[in-house]
Amino acid sequence: MEIIQIVGLGLITTILVLIIKEQKPMFAFLLTAFTGITIFLFLIGKIAVVIGVLEDLANRADINMIFLKTILKIIGIAYIAEFGAQIVRDAGQESVASKIELSGKILIMVMAIPIVSVIIDTVVKLLPT
Repeated sequence: MEIIQIVGLGLITTILVLIIKEQKPMFAFLLTAFTGITIFLFLIGKIAVVIGVLEDLANRADINMIFLKTILKIIGIAYIAEFGAQIVRDAGQESVASKIELSGKILIMVMAIPIVSVIIDTVVKLLPT
């Protein structure tokens, strides 16, 4: 029941932030950021388990590990960009948050090029000439 702990921590943080925000907005932001990082660190073990299962499935399916690692990197970029953008939004910097999201999307496109190239090559080979 880890979700109960995570939601509980989120609710307690929210109450504290609402109380502290009027007097010390910087401290309220730091508390919010610290809570987000704490939740992320709490979930790292779960993420490692998922990655292990995916690697095992890829090995059994005889999938090239380069593709799996690239997909995992893409997923990581998406999560980290979203997390960073949300923290920056909490600080009231919407324009910076938008730039973080744009950067994440561009990096995902760059990382996806090898996979898209292989897919296009495969489709071209399947087409009759």
